[in-house]
Amino acid sequence: MMYIFEYKELIKNLVISDLKTKYTGSMLGFAWSMLNPLLMMLVLYFVFSNIFKNQENFVVYLLTGIFAWRFFAIGTTSAMGSIVGKSSLVTKIYIPREILTLSVAVSSLVSSVLEFLVLIPLLIILGAGIPATVLMFPVIHLMYFLIVYGICLILASLYVYYRDLNQIWDVVLQVGFFLSPIIYPLSLVPAKYEFYYSLNPITRLINMYRDILLNGTIPAISDFVIVLLSGLMLFSIGTVLFKKLSRRFAEEV
Repeated sequence: MMYIFEYKELIKNLVISDLKTKYTGSMLGFAWSMLNPLLMMLVLYFVFSNIFKNQENFVVYLLTGIFAWRFFAIGTTSAMGSIVGKSSLVTKIYIPREILTLSVAVSSLVSSVLEFLVLIPLLIILGAGIPATVLMFPVIHLMYFLIVYGICLILASLYVYYRDLNQIWDVVLQVGFFLSPIIYPLSLVPAKYEFYYSLNPITRLINMYRDILLNGTIPAISDFVIVLLSGLMLFSIGTVLFKKLSRRFAEEV
């Protein structure tokens, strides 16, 4: 990870370039990235509001889950092509190839933080208030970033060799959306499946965001431990796999 400090200017420029590619050239810029989750929230709200009518502040409840999921979905999908999409930097100059994947992951991190900031005025408008526990957001989000970046490394390295991986990942994300408590509360999960369901770190993360943003409570220590260990494990696996497969990147891209 020392390359982060040695190449910090390059990483910064790549992140800025990625953000500009996302938001410049369109009429509304960053607003377009908000339109998708807001429209999704409206659809889910009208479909499920009667079913979950006892859920307080259901609008913010939904948006919290949607924003948390978008960081994972958009971050991993975008980073998958980070090596293939910058083939000239892979074949013509020497830089640690992880930088290309890291810059896309950091760009997604910045976008995700901006999306979550939209929740602040909504909390005030809907009368939910802003609890002091919101200060724990950076800690939780950085742990989440470790998970996202680990998976980004795995996908980016595999995609160089298996170009149909993006189709498979699209299906995985669709299944993952419904297997995560984005729409429904954990209380609806059958007791016999709760243990297996809770093994998914995304499940714990979504609930942790809701704890600090909506409920004003501190998440359980066990949640922090499991999420952090999941992040370290995925980062370690991603780093080892990336280094192993990167030896032939220049030949394959």
